[in-house]
Amino acid sequence: MEISEPVLYPEVLSSEARDFVAGLARTFEPGRREVLERRVERRSRLAAGERLRFLSETSDVRSGDWSVAPLAPGLEDRRVEITGPVDRKMIINALNSGAKAFMADFEDSCSPTWPNVVEGQANLIDAVAGTITLEAGGKSYSLRPSPATLLVRPRGWHLVEKHAVVDGQPVSASLWDFGLFFFHNARRLVESGRGPYFYLPKLESHLEARLWNDVFVMAQEAIGLPRGTIRSTVLIETLPAAFEMEEILYELREHSAGLNAGRWDYIFSTIKQLRDDPGAVLPDRSRVTMGVPFMRSYAELLVRTCHRRGAHAMGGMAAFIPSRRDEDVNRRAMAAVTADKEREARQGFDGTWVAHPDLVSVAAAAFDEVLGDGPHQIEKLREDVTPDADALLDVSVPDAAITEKGLRTNIRVGILYLASWLTGTGAAGLFNLMEDAATAEISRSQVWQWVRHGALLDDGRPVSADLVREVTDDEMGVIADLAGDGFESGRYAEAREIFEGLALAPEFEEFLTIPAYERI
Repeated sequence: MEISEPVLYPEVLSSEARDFVAGLARTFEPGRREVLERRVERRSRLAAGERLRFLSETSDVRSGDWSVAPLAPGLEDRRVEITGPVDRKMIINALNSGAKAFMADFEDSCSPTWPNVVEGQANLIDAVAGTITLEAGGKSYSLRPSPATLLVRPRGWHLVEKHAVVDGQPVSASLWDFGLFFFHNARRLVESGRGPYFYLPKLESHLEARLWNDVFVMAQEAIGLPRGTIRSTVLIETLPAAFEMEEILYELREHSAGLNAGRWDYIFSTIKQLRDDPGAVLPDRSRVTMGVPFMRSYAELLVRTCHRRGAHAMGGMAAFIPSRRDEDVNRRAMAAVTADKEREARQGFDGTWVAHPDLVSVAAAAFDEVLGDGPHQIEKLREDVTPDADALLDVSVPDAAITEKGLRTNIRVGILYLASWLTGTGAAGLFNLMEDAATAEISRSQVWQWVRHGALLDDGRPVSADLVREVTDDEMGVIADLAGDGFESGRYAEAREIFEGLALAPEFEEFLTIPAYERI
């Protein structure tokens, strides 16, 4: 393996660790390319008018009598999980937050600069060892007793780690993030009574889950751990994956810890997969709630699927960031978070996600009311829910509209987030919400969809390329005021160039992080 950047942490990038990752890359790169080619083939069929459906060729899996592995140590009760990037302060605060688990994220909330991805691994090694500390801002940070259970989210199959090359090809970012963490920490985690636990992002089919399962089997054999030591929770955050939830669980059944309703990426994926359909144009992002038909159907089917197979069903993200200055904002936001988490608990979810430590107790209270002293509600089978392809594709949003405010919000958030990402921060607090790559994807894909189909604002104006440029000019003035003296030194003009280029491109770019990655 060739590394094109300085070796910042020799203990992370030891020759043994690099050899381990290189072995994974040589074995699984052909399979990775194959599943990505299948994505392209599916998109071509959808563009030609084919509709997504439940697979006839796997009907025996859906009707079969099987279950996933028993609940893993430390993952029995997952009523509240906190998520965030892999910087040192975040890791310590999240593990100390009182949440049952912490998902350390190399994906949507981590800008994949070389220092971030390598230092993140070093931070996690210290966290697993229990030695992680930090002195910052006159404060000392260290782990408290009984920290949250650690899970790690590697980057998706579509991404590469361009700074690491094997046989002339950049290494899969999935295998890089997974391989380094597993190599350094798997044995120590098992010795501590837990295990190497992961979240798997952006899967679009059960064949992609099968590829991950093969990776797990090889990795465990390579260091002498029994099969099934690894456990993974799959984020159902793409529209195609919603039609293969049973099959995804089946492929990973000896390594499965359940499914998660990744709501923001799911909205983005729905726009992306249905982008050629003028009848599938969504309104302002704020109106696409979990109560609209396609989101409600997907959430309830996820619960039914998981509980039929003995797996955890995990709810979506509460992205609100409490304000230290505006109690009225807090009051309204906390009420909305409470209502959202109460809905998830009533639907049968076993736990949920939050982005800020102050929300842990709010989410926990909603689930405590339903779970009581029990660790989950897997026994709630939701036999009233029937798999329904039409319901999953019902993107109607009653009494909703596309507004100038919604257009401005998409442009402002998209540019501000990209500027943050380009400078190395992948989780950006904007207007009391924690924005990550998923919400930036919604922002740019909605603008693209509105322009592509000549959607009308509620005042009758068409969303044209000229209107987008005009509004963007205005928003750059707003952003300049927000940034103050930092505007000239920030990467806002570059962020605008990326956002506008993607939103107004004749063809839809599958992921904004692919072209943006070339700029960091």
